[in-house]
Amino acid sequence: MLEEGPVDFGEGVEHNMTDGRRPLIAGNWKMNGGLDAVDDLAGALAGHMASLAAAPVFDMAVCPPFPLLPMIGAAIEESGVLLGAQDCHAAAKGAHTGDTSAGLLAELGCRLVIVGHSERRTDHDETDDLVRVKAEAAQAAGMAAIVCVGETEAERDAGRALEVVIGQVANSIPAASTAETLVVAYEPVWAIGTGKTATPDDAQEVHGAIRTALAERFGGNAAAAMRILYGGSMKPGNAAELLAKPDIDGGLIGGASLQADDFWAIAQAAG
Repeated sequence: MLEEGPVDFGEGVEHNMTDGRRPLIAGNWKMNGGLDAVDDLAGALAGHMASLAAAPVFDMAVCPPFPLLPMIGAAIEESGVLLGAQDCHAAAKGAHTGDTSAGLLAELGCRLVIVGHSERRTDHDETDDLVRVKAEAAQAAGMAAIVCVGETEAERDAGRALEVVIGQVANSIPAASTAETLVVAYEPVWAIGTGKTATPDDAQEVHGAIRTALAERFGGNAAAAMRILYGGSMKPGNAAELLAKPDIDGGLIGGASLQADDFWAIAQAAG
């Protein structure tokens, strides 16, 4: 278990976001990366962080496959890059072959856990209820949960995008969440890995609706401090325009996070 508790989200740091929210650029490597990623990717990112003349005005995190966590953690240790995991089990321990507990992830140095990614919801039939209890497990272990929400192309075409996303927000986020223990990631399913990207205005519309829903549930001050990331083919060429929107507080990056220079360029756009 981490002695320092939940990740510090940088309260009071000056940056280009509103309401004191510190940008977070998180890389979801998915089922990619081998031993070469320890130096070629994690080591390169640590080097980029070390090259900064001043403290960064953004948070950066990498979420590699489970077997790489200890090695990636060692490669980024003391660099300022945060270590995250791509999933966790809802139970603290038990007969769950192939699963990993949130407590063990925290022991390995993870500060964040992605839960409810659309690939988990689709490929593993994960429900909002399951996503919520996984998020609760991550929070109980002293980590922040990155709770993913997003609509399919058919749902957007039917005019149900906000209905679907706000329903997921209502049912997937633990009741005890705070700005220190929760990050929301809006990932339109139709834009993940497809090269398609929501327009900045479309993305802002959904992010704004998510923040309104968070305010209704947790109060305006709490919602104003919670970070909402955009995922779905964010890359160096479109990052600045997306991140300029008032309710887009960073990105959950897939493919572009597998190239150190591209990932770093996105982070620079957040700064």
